[in-house]
Amino acid sequence: MNPNPRILIVRPDRIGDVVLSTPLPREIKKAYPHSFVAVLLREYTEAIYFNNPNVDDIIIFDETESSIDLAGKLRRYGFDYSLTLLPTEKLNWILFFAGIRTRIGVGHKFYQFLTNTKSVYRHKYVPLRHEADYCLDELRKLGIKTDFLDSEIHFSEEEQIIATKMKECLCPEGEILIGINSTSGNSAPNMPLTEYLKLINNLKKVDNVKVVVTDVKIPVELRNLDNIIYPNIEKPLRESIINFSTLNLLISSSTGPMHLAAGLRVPTLSLFCPLIACSPQLWSPKGNKSEIILPEKDYCQNRCQGDPKICTFQGKGGIDADIVFNRVKQILKVK
Repeated sequence: MNPNPRILIVRPDRIGDVVLSTPLPREIKKAYPHSFVAVLLREYTEAIYFNNPNVDDIIIFDETESSIDLAGKLRRYGFDYSLTLLPTEKLNWILFFAGIRTRIGVGHKFYQFLTNTKSVYRHKYVPLRHEADYCLDELRKLGIKTDFLDSEIHFSEEEQIIATKMKECLCPEGEILIGINSTSGNSAPNMPLTEYLKLINNLKKVDNVKVVVTDVKIPVELRNLDNIIYPNIEKPLRESIINFSTLNLLISSSTGPMHLAAGLRVPTLSLFCPLIACSPQLWSPKGNKSEIILPEKDYCQNRCQGDPKICTFQGKGGIDADIVFNRVKQILKVK
């Protein structure tokens, strides 16, 4: 392999997926300190990679841009390798016409065969591993051996100062700041908003605790609550990331903010489903102190409809506000 390779990481996906790609630039730079590493992302997730010392450039994947124009833009970088963590046929052809000599993707579709794209396989998640570990398979294909899965998000000195001042403002007496992210965009099973409201009201009664609702768009049921802070309303992602960094604990389902917290080393308490596609073995936060809550062993067989997008953990053996609150008390060591 060229001692100074030029590598493109392709991840134009959701927030959580992008956070879980952050180990790749770090591990590339460890193996090849003088490499050039760029990431291809959608505009709304580029903030995750701001100030990352292992990334030399961020390239925006714009759906409105023609494939020919994007291929031409990528060609000018002279990449030696591309790592596509979730291949699509469109991206496959763009990278091919960009003249990238070695392209690595997942699986082996016919269009990958036509373009001589190298592949790694997930073998239907058997054995089940973490998503970040599957992503690192593409580095292993290049001969970079690593098992370090921790996510990472980096701040500038100015952002660190902003975060410190914000924490001092929110918690002038050194209160414990607990974030509640109540929505998941139907990307994972989640409690009903009525349970989140109950949880918030229970947390408000705990001494030395302040509660913030971290959703960018606040559900009607959780708006205008007394003594509750809403720091992220309609905020750009980078501002929200700074706000997440001030938390002592984030409570959420398995969703993007959970992974942001992990990349910031913020402790998390996360609601998970044991189904393979949603499993904490596949999607747990990496890099922080994390605790997981699962429904009881037989819940999925007896209660769940089998569709994680509509599962609300309700019913016997599920997850509710009382279960989450009791776990928080254990974490905080309060009665």
